Amino acid sequence: MVKKKHAFLLMVIPAFVLFFTFHTYPALQGIFYSFTDYKGYGNWDFVGFKNYFNVFQDGRALSAYGFTFQFAIVATILVNIISVLIAIGLNSNIKLRKTLRATYFLPYILSVLIVGYIFKFMFTHLLPQIGQALNIEFLSTNILGNPDLAWLGIVLVAVWQSAAFNTLLYLAGLSTIDDQVYEAASIDGAKPWARFWKITFPLIAPFFTINMVVAMKNFLMAFDQIVALTGGGPGQATESISLLIYRGGFQGGEFAYQSANAVIYFIVIVAISIIQLRVLERREVK
Repeated sequence: MVKKKHAFLLMVIPAFVLFFTFHTYPALQGIFYSFTDYKGYGNWDFVGFKNYFNVFQDGRALSAYGFTFQFAIVATILVNIISVLIAIGLNSNIKLRKTLRATYFLPYILSVLIVGYIFKFMFTHLLPQIGQALNIEFLSTNILGNPDLAWLGIVLVAVWQSAAFNTLLYLAGLSTIDDQVYEAASIDGAKPWARFWKITFPLIAPFFTINMVVAMKNFLMAFDQIVALTGGGPGQATESISLLIYRGGFQGGEFAYQSANAVIYFIVIVAISIIQLRVLERREVK
């Protein structure tokens, strides 16, 4: 028993030390500096909650919050709709299920930055050339250079790459539904939409909850896609909170101020996740 306890400690302690060193300690340090005027270098003094109050008066920060919420909500809705449709299609095709599952999961394992740069080339050069050749005005220009349309390009890339993970979860949920339930519904004359809304969706509701919470959290933390595609531009039209915190904290001498912004954003993400869980869990079949 003693040997097992020692073995357990030998496995846990190194992991705990690494996690605390590279995750917990930097987080606590950031919270500490959020109450100071630290610029990332030099001396500092305590300023209390001044940085937190300034965040709510910063037009650039509020604009970044607005863009991030807009992007996250639209992307979360789209990725779940697309993932459900793909999962239902794969689930109905037993012969090609494994092959197609591997194909759809491929984008998820690719580097976000590499995918972003590839799509940036497509938006900048390939699609405009195709649009000009076919006389399609919408495709003839680079949407990433349009302040009103650039965010749509980011949504497209983010949804395309994220759909794989959500699809796998929905496939796992569909595999738990007994085929006899559908057979009984067919005998009763239920149409496809009725079978989905009355049978499929309620039974995969726990997986829907997980996907909604995880997708929203990931999209709220969007960073790599934006860096690769637009760099936050044109201007500041696609600047997310994560990108703003990085730029201000590590490049703009606003380490303490952006640390306060990060703390606020962490609280916002946690609050949104808890609200999602509370609301969506009510729809689950008990």
